[in-house]
Amino acid sequence: MQPSNRILVSGGAGFIGSHLCDLLIAGGHEVLCIDNYFTGRRRNIEHLLSKPRFEVMRHDVTFPLYVEVDDIYNLACPASPIHYQYDPVQTLKTSVHGAINMLGLAKRTRARIFQASTSEVYGDPSVHPQPESYWGHVNPIGVRACYDEGKRAAETLFFDYHRQHKVRIKVARIFNTYGPRMHPNDGRVVSNFIVQALSNNDITLFGDGNQTRSFCYVSDLLDGVQRLMNAPEDFIGPVNIGNPRESTIRELAEMILRLTGSKSKLIFLPLPSDDPRQRQPDIRLARAKLDWEPKVTVEDGLKETIAYFRRLLAE
Repeated sequence: MQPSNRILVSGGAGFIGSHLCDLLIAGGHEVLCIDNYFTGRRRNIEHLLSKPRFEVMRHDVTFPLYVEVDDIYNLACPASPIHYQYDPVQTLKTSVHGAINMLGLAKRTRARIFQASTSEVYGDPSVHPQPESYWGHVNPIGVRACYDEGKRAAETLFFDYHRQHKVRIKVARIFNTYGPRMHPNDGRVVSNFIVQALSNNDITLFGDGNQTRSFCYVSDLLDGVQRLMNAPEDFIGPVNIGNPRESTIRELAEMILRLTGSKSKLIFLPLPSDDPRQRQPDIRLARAKLDWEPKVTVEDGLKETIAYFRRLLAE
């Protein structure tokens, strides 16, 4: 990317979006951050408001937007079950109408456009680890379908706009990402466990705690995203971006207890409907095409995240 690029980040006040805005501003770009603040928070971008190349606009991507940009990063969508199940119809609209509106903008301006897809397109996988060639195992009428199927439909739209209108697309399937600026009440295991541990409340695990996840620190994720955007035009994805180091939910809880020094107890609750039993990215494609793999260990990333939540809870 050239330093003069005008870049739109939808969902730019969110956890990942705000870190992306930081990275783009540091790279000398002009950034237009749009967010409807459903899950994004103004505090995540407050430090950027004085930057002359940074602009923020309250906007919902389910409505069209008419601006002039060179690149678009489409990150707008609630990504945790608590938030996306709060208003499932709106979640689906955000993925589908949002994709149509951002793709329409890319078509008109001839901008490159990145889609933040998700490992949830694989559903509760019957293939492990999950390669990009796997089509997934998703319940289309379940309580998670508004997010899972919404993101799958968005991928369909991206590839059809690419084939039909020659829109320059890039699609990454993002696996569990964590780090500073996570929403403290988003219901994800990392933020949940840290907040519970720091508050000396019981740590709630769903099921027996033996279901697995793979956790990628936010700086590693954004390194992969930038490499994808800067890769040759003929490599459009989808590509898995995530940490292949798999751990059980119980192992994660025990590590957080150790790192926080908390005396919290582990308690077990029933597993939610359609909750995936295992999740691990196959990142061979990212290694081959992007020369990318994560560098931050889970322990080091958790230390940074815990320090952030300590400050947040002390306010």
